[in-house]
Amino acid sequence: MTETELNRAVSFPDWASILEADNTLGAAERVARRSGIVAYLSFLKRGHLCASLASAKAFIDETERSGTATKPIREALRWFFRTAKTHARKGFSKATVEPPSSREVSEAPTVIHPEGGDAGKTDWERKLVERLRVRHYRWRTEQTYRDWAWRFVRWLEPKSLEAAETTDIRRFLSHLAVERHAAASTQKQAMSALVFLFREALAREPGDFSDYQASRKPRRVPTVLTTGECQALFAQLKGTTQLMAKLMYGAGLRLMELLRLRVQDIDLERGIVTVRDGKEGKDRVTVLPSSLKAPLAAHLERLHILFDHDRESGLAGVWLPPPVENKMPKAGEKWIWQWLFPSRETAIDPRSGIRRRHHVQDAALQEAIRRGAVAADIGKRVTPHTLRHSFATHLLEAGSDIRTVQELLGHAHVETTMIYTHVLNRPGVNVASPLDRLG
Repeated sequence: MTETELNRAVSFPDWASILEADNTLGAAERVARRSGIVAYLSFLKRGHLCASLASAKAFIDETERSGTATKPIREALRWFFRTAKTHARKGFSKATVEPPSSREVSEAPTVIHPEGGDAGKTDWERKLVERLRVRHYRWRTEQTYRDWAWRFVRWLEPKSLEAAETTDIRRFLSHLAVERHAAASTQKQAMSALVFLFREALAREPGDFSDYQASRKPRRVPTVLTTGECQALFAQLKGTTQLMAKLMYGAGLRLMELLRLRVQDIDLERGIVTVRDGKEGKDRVTVLPSSLKAPLAAHLERLHILFDHDRESGLAGVWLPPPVENKMPKAGEKWIWQWLFPSRETAIDPRSGIRRRHHVQDAALQEAIRRGAVAADIGKRVTPHTLRHSFATHLLEAGSDIRTVQELLGHAHVETTMIYTHVLNRPGVNVASPLDRLG
């Protein structure tokens, strides 16, 4: 195969609906294919790559290096490219296979190019989407609820969703615990999605399914870095990535709280960070590290140049929460509403179909921190959330009051914050190991 063939761009926007309709695959096979393709698309987005045989090979190589099994990925991508080619030849899909143009190379497109907002493929999904958006659910929550709805529909086959009963919900939730070994949080998420589906999309009560088999909820002690390990990790990060990691640790932020910060949420003079619409929809104020004031000021100056360019080019304003957009439609074009950490590339808003600038993707920071931890030779599994765990633990080690730490973290109950007392150097009372008393 020539280099031109390997790098030939493939666009297959209808892959998800075609996969759902592929009767040659079982339900489990469709789930595996979908998972592999979504992982590949995320890889393309992170690297600003086109879908091609060359990028598919690069993704498989990266997966293999990470120690993950590549067979499901290979099967998913084999289906993707073969089906894209078949549908392009037969002419009953938007799939195309063509050499990348200079415009495509410069803009580094991904495989999906939606022409408008994604409103769902079936009547029930369109109703579900409508209700999610009327209630102002976040895009990530919408994706999650739609995904669980489709999982339930596939599990029900050949029974239709409209014929589903309370016993089906009970059996599905038990199936997640017993056969899929799902975590308690995953099972709870599925339950919330199905209750919303029945009440809002199907307009009927789900009934009493409370006797389902619940997943076990083990109490786990969080992974925490020492102060030295934090310094070693930050030393491996550069530029904006380092600034993001330091702010996450220094303010005790959740990953999405960090990514959703806007210019107005940073008060350099007062030294505070305002988290808006955090977990459970609550706002809170946390500390802004003094050492980050100068880097953040320089970062804001650079952002203003990008902001001015976007306004001059006529780019649509950033996404706004629906209540704000309804009251102030042009607020997304104002400086104070811009994302603190915007993406370098513009993208199509999946709800409205409008091209705008979004905040950076979570996967990019996750991967950077994972690689940084490996480079720093930290013998722990490190994720962005590890920085939040470390923030809480280091505050308690320094003598901060647990109620204060609870407020900074945004925990609804102090019992949640108490878990960090289990990872202190000397939890509870000052106890010495009996081994240290031996001569």
